[in-house]
Amino acid sequence: MLDRPAHSAPKAAVAASAPRPPFPFSAIVGQDEMKTALLIAAVDPALGGVLAMGDRGAGKSTAVRALAALLPEQKAVEGCIYGCDPAAPCPACTGLARRKSVARRAPVVDLPLGATEDRVVGALDLERALTLGQKAFEPGLLARANRGFVYIDEVNLLEDHLVDLLLDVAASGENVVEREGLSIRHPARFVLIGSGNPEEGELRPQLLDRFGLCVEVTTPADIPSRIQVVKRRDAYERDPHGFSADWAGADAKIRRRVERARRRLDEVAVNDDALESIARLCLAVGADGLRGELTLMRAARALAALDGAKAVGESQVRAMAAPALRHRLRRNPLDETGSSARIERAVADLLG
Repeated sequence: MLDRPAHSAPKAAVAASAPRPPFPFSAIVGQDEMKTALLIAAVDPALGGVLAMGDRGAGKSTAVRALAALLPEQKAVEGCIYGCDPAAPCPACTGLARRKSVARRAPVVDLPLGATEDRVVGALDLERALTLGQKAFEPGLLARANRGFVYIDEVNLLEDHLVDLLLDVAASGENVVEREGLSIRHPARFVLIGSGNPEEGELRPQLLDRFGLCVEVTTPADIPSRIQVVKRRDAYERDPHGFSADWAGADAKIRRRVERARRRLDEVAVNDDALESIARLCLAVGADGLRGELTLMRAARALAALDGAKAVGESQVRAMAAPALRHRLRRNPLDETGSSARIERAVADLLG
């Protein structure tokens, strides 16, 4: 749990019409597993995203929206509607008369539960079609999310046809739109982040398996933490700009930590001892397939990069075992303990 900084940054004068900043990531009380998982997804986007399931009002949406302010800037082609990397331009980028690169924040796009398929994947630009008689593509949410994050609140309530669509695009990294005489292909590589309450329904197994990490979010059970949550939220609601300015320094430290971890990620070694521990752990808990080993290895490596370590150690494997494996276990009718307890038991048996 982070305390309020002893020396607050000076409050900048902000116009009354300025948009309200998100709640600072560093000001979130507790929820260490969820915050660590989100930072790991920011360090290694290839991990497969994060699913946060738990109590209503426990800060899931707040943490995801706060993550956007922490993401390091990325280079993108100026004028490209897909925000492509200048080193790997798409056909739309190649057709630009002058291709310049600009710095931008990685996009974080909300996908509403009631979104239509046209809004998600894109459709014919009706205005240009009716006024100019031209067939033009109007990009959807997936075009905006390229090289960024797609956030789905109450993901377990998402309609099946949108689930199928997301699975196809997430697997290929490309969005294909063929309708009304249009045939469009564009890059759509994104990190999927979902949140929800398990009491309102379970996720389809196909979608559940696509998430790299699954974290459990619970309401704080101790009085000091609950008081701290209320105090910080009240301070934010009364003066969001001043509160964000107070925590800007702490957020900047986390952002620099993520940037350093990204640079050193490829240098972190995963030796055979660590791989053997990971494989034994996955066998002990009965994880389906080999995706558990791959995810746990990548998550432990990203955590080692965040920690500034040169190699994956037992502490990283221990810390990431539950988030990487709890949603990949076969159900054992003879074992009434939850998946997290089974993993903790296996970690204690194998790693001491």
